[in-house]
Amino acid sequence: MRHHHVTVGGVRLHYAEAGDPDAPPVLLVHGFPQHWYTWRHVLPGLAGEYRLICLDMPGFGWSQESPGGYGTERRAADLVAVLDALGLERVRLLAHDWGAWAGFFACARWPERFSHFLALSMVHPWPTRRNTLRHAWRFWYTVLLEWPPLGRRVLRHWPAFTRYLLRRGVADRAAWRAGEIEEFSTAARRPHSARAGEGIHRAFVAHDIAALRRKEFHSLRLTVPTVILAGERDVVVPPGLLPGGEPFSDAQTVEVLSGCGHCPQHERPERVVAAARRLFAS
Repeated sequence: MRHHHVTVGGVRLHYAEAGDPDAPPVLLVHGFPQHWYTWRHVLPGLAGEYRLICLDMPGFGWSQESPGGYGTERRAADLVAVLDALGLERVRLLAHDWGAWAGFFACARWPERFSHFLALSMVHPWPTRRNTLRHAWRFWYTVLLEWPPLGRRVLRHWPAFTRYLLRRGVADRAAWRAGEIEEFSTAARRPHSARAGEGIHRAFVAHDIAALRRKEFHSLRLTVPTVILAGERDVVVPPGLLPGGEPFSDAQTVEVLSGCGHCPQHERPERVVAAARRLFAS
């Protein structure tokens, strides 16, 4: 791994890089409560073909927090700003969880910057109202994260809750290798990461939920070839949430991983690698 920093909008962001620096670039974006290290099992399978750029989003990992907040539109714009700072005209995008949520908006707003998008364990911006209501109970845990300053205090002072979320996120707890849960739960306790974790959940509740109800995202269209990789046993974003995006996407498909939970990059890294190779080569 090669570790670098880039400054975007006055915020110093860290990224870890693997693979051939001259190969086609892939931007990898983590979810909550993780950072660049979440891709450690995926990197070996792709490093021989691509330049892999594992970004720490603002507030997470070794990146500074964002004074401009953590709204989805801001985080999507951050992805494009990182490409500008690195001098990358167009990349393939591989993102998980909240990183994938921002990825949908980045691809819809700036389709010329992304050739392909592999989204792990995240719903698209056009779920049906019926499916959303049916699965809303799955997000009960966000009540402890979305209210300032409660969210940051939970993340800073109740690491057992973060460890619980990570264990709950996989279908088989043996998927977590030694030290991984502790790495992510410890990182989430840092003051800037705790504020970022709270900020992402707060921004979604304060803006995105209302926008979903008002169907504001129906004005967006996804033209970037996209595959959503979903875990059959995902307790957060199950496959049942994913219908509804077809009228708003030119080339979006869903692949379901049997027996997998919310973290396929840890549970089924070989399947993530295979899906990326198929999509990125198309």
